[in-house]
Amino acid sequence: MRFARPLPAAWGAPPATLLLIRARAGAEDSRASSPVATNPTPADTTPPQAEAPGLPRLSAATGAPLQGTCDALLGFSFPNTVISTATAAASGSLKVAGKDVGAHCVVTGKMNERVSPVDGQTYAVGFQMRLPLDWNGRYLYQGNGGTDGSVANATGAVGSGGPLTNALYRGFAVISSDAGHNSSQNPMFGMDPQARIDYRYGAVQKLTPMAKALIKAAYGKGPDRSYVGGTSNGGRHAMVTAARLPQEYDGVLANSPGFDLPKAAAAQLYTAQQFRKVATDELDLSTGFTVAERQLVAQKILDRCDALDGVADGLVQDVEACRTAFNIFDHVPTCSGARDGTCLSAAQKTAIDMMYAGPVNSRGERLYATQPYDPGLAGSGWAGWKFSNSVGASRDPVVVGIIFQVPPDPTVVSNTRAFAFNYNFDVDYPKLFQTNATYAESAWSFMTPPNQTRLDALRDRGAKMIVVQGVSDGVFSIDDTKRWYDELDAQNKGKAADFARFFRVPGMNHSSGGISTDQYDALEALVNWVENGIAPDRIIASARGVGNSGGANGEVPAAWAADRTRPLCPYPLIARYNGSGDSERAENFSCK
Repeated sequence: MRFARPLPAAWGAPPATLLLIRARAGAEDSRASSPVATNPTPADTTPPQAEAPGLPRLSAATGAPLQGTCDALLGFSFPNTVISTATAAASGSLKVAGKDVGAHCVVTGKMNERVSPVDGQTYAVGFQMRLPLDWNGRYLYQGNGGTDGSVANATGAVGSGGPLTNALYRGFAVISSDAGHNSSQNPMFGMDPQARIDYRYGAVQKLTPMAKALIKAAYGKGPDRSYVGGTSNGGRHAMVTAARLPQEYDGVLANSPGFDLPKAAAAQLYTAQQFRKVATDELDLSTGFTVAERQLVAQKILDRCDALDGVADGLVQDVEACRTAFNIFDHVPTCSGARDGTCLSAAQKTAIDMMYAGPVNSRGERLYATQPYDPGLAGSGWAGWKFSNSVGASRDPVVVGIIFQVPPDPTVVSNTRAFAFNYNFDVDYPKLFQTNATYAESAWSFMTPPNQTRLDALRDRGAKMIVVQGVSDGVFSIDDTKRWYDELDAQNKGKAADFARFFRVPGMNHSSGGISTDQYDALEALVNWVENGIAPDRIIASARGVGNSGGANGEVPAAWAADRTRPLCPYPLIARYNGSGDSERAENFSCK
């Protein structure tokens, strides 16, 4: 069976939206010969582009010193809140990219402790808050990833594909939480309906007013500017917060966001089913698409699509043109004999293409988005999601079977592989949308942003949103995020870019990694947009790979300059080589 590579109408922009996007693209193209760097490097110093007029301008934050001592915060009082510790952290006790994080207070506690009437477990929303002694007037809610269950260090590492910097280092007050359950309760907290809701959006709703009150107690004033950000499920938290709490946050940063997580997790089970068909060992799904075979397909994609952006550099910037330029059936050799890494069997091609096309039920209805072919499929992060997490004991099977569906099935933990292989998209998939007397809200209702393309309240008060995602995200489809943005743009009559921008990272896997320039600072771009009115017409990303001390991405090809940079362009624009100058440098690319 062959699936057409162009995006199905159900997942692409409606015709009116496309016209609006193309019109805006043409307008932006006229100024693309001197693109704007939100976080300029010495070689990229184009004057910043002010945001479009018409929306309110939010003022910049102003700092304040801590009033009193850290241990005085033990006396902080807020309804249903217990402060457990309040201690001082010396400058340099935490570091980021080899730099000392300044002195700060570390406050830990919990909110809304209760005993569940459903499973008898004791639940609470645990949190950690870090408050700089020299505060810059900003607050960040740090959304954490996965199924949560532990309180990560509240450093605010939400704005980069790698460990470049964090919000605490910059002087933000930062909070993180366990989202309402502890690690020993994973994934069985899905048996408790309130724990489900706290994981989805309840924890943010409870913690936000408490955190702002704690900031006021510490500094004598509340935050001037409030931000929310995270990666993966944390990115979903950010997008949900934009919809549910638009008056509370001035800037939203969603990295690799799983905003349609129930559908995406179910799609992972479909992935497992496809690779099971061609795996030589069903206990190791990677035998269905080996490293050598993935590298073969990646090279064939590059052969067809790499130079479409003006330079052959190991990255496919023109995602849309590649949809028609590459076809796995026509452009990858078919094995005439045994598989040896230089070809794919006909069955493999069908299985892989079905996976890229996305899950369907027996009526042929598409249940999640397509995914574009991209050479980042050679990355280890892509493989981990497709071959391990799709059948693993801590990821997609238990998330779908215990945390998302109604009623939950606690027996899934005993054989997650069987659950994934036998998942029925006619019978089981509808359970993501079901309710009953105990579980009054479905996973689809509490996990996803309500009215996700109607962010009018966020827009009208001058708040801003940045979404960044890898094209080769192994779990959340970049096409789904594209569909979301197309619909948001249509809802805003082609002017979504006035307050929300979406950046694709070619080759990047989920959150980071892959054959990509995956190091970028989107938090700085967001602050500059919110407080200075500098719209992010590009964000500079670097490789920082092999050969660069302090580099984070070991998958960067040795042939790339270790300090390679590229502009990440706001969709629908793409980075195109200008035709002259060092192709390793971002300043020689334009967003067109």
